[in-house]
Amino acid sequence: MDENERMEKDVISLLDEDGKEHEFEIVDALELEGKQYLALVPLYDESQAEEALEDSGELVILQVSEETDEDGEQYLDAIEDEDLYNRVAELFMGRLEDYFDFEEETEE
Repeated sequence: MDENERMEKDVISLLDEDGKEHEFEIVDALELEGKQYLALVPLYDESQAEEALEDSGELVILQVSEETDEDGEQYLDAIEDEDLYNRVAELFMGRLEDYFDFEEETEE
């Protein structure tokens, strides 16, 4: 993906637990009970083609924290509460179903 394509999309960079940077496209945002949530999909460049093929294509759903870093940027946090996560995920899936093919997970 070239720089022009990245500029057309709303792209953010996040660090994983190992300090490795990953880029994501923000595909949707919503507010629920006074909290902000983002739905993200990972972005890959040509050098990451193999990694892109192995990706499950799942949405990454994060909560926008009220805390900020030294530059004033808000942190993004995992949603710890499973019921809340499921409610937020269901809302995003309903809003994005015209753009993505979602597969229902079956519990074993």
